[in-house]
Amino acid sequence: MENQESPFKAGLNSGLILGIISIVITYIVYFIDPTLLVAWYVGIGILVLYIGLIIYYGIQYRNSIGGFMPFGTAFNFAFIAMVVSGVISMLGSQLLYHVVDPALPGVLIESQMETQMAMLERFGAADSMTSEQIDEIRSNLESGYTIVGQLKAFGIIVIVYAIIALILGAILKKRDKSLDY
Repeated sequence: MENQESPFKAGLNSGLILGIISIVITYIVYFIDPTLLVAWYVGIGILVLYIGLIIYYGIQYRNSIGGFMPFGTAFNFAFIAMVVSGVISMLGSQLLYHVVDPALPGVLIESQMETQMAMLERFGAADSMTSEQIDEIRSNLESGYTIVGQLKAFGIIVIVYAIIALILGAILKKRDKSLDY
């Protein structure tokens, strides 16, 4: 009997690779222009790359276990890969925010505030905002860069990872039709 890799181990290995790639991309973007770290189009681009790599590694794993993979195995692989990658990425971000450049959260908060205020102005809501509301927005943004804020956000992201893993599981599964009666 072949010694097949479990979905947990395959997901762990792929998650480690994805996490390292995520950290490298984050630091490259940081060195190019730190404000790009909060640009929506950069986030979408990274998400597309991330999902593409999970599909690629998932297909590699499926081929390594015989070319067929049930939905449950595909879901487990994708979910574990995303959680491991998320933990590594969060640790890399915390290193960036608190060790490499402790002033970076302030720069990112200012960039986010400018973007949000511009959006509010386009909708005509900026004039009706009180200074307390603006301070509350700033406070919420600041709390997102703390360790506790990052852990809270990660808790929510785990739910999003589960939903994405369901979709990826459906994409990666492949049934052996020769077993049909």
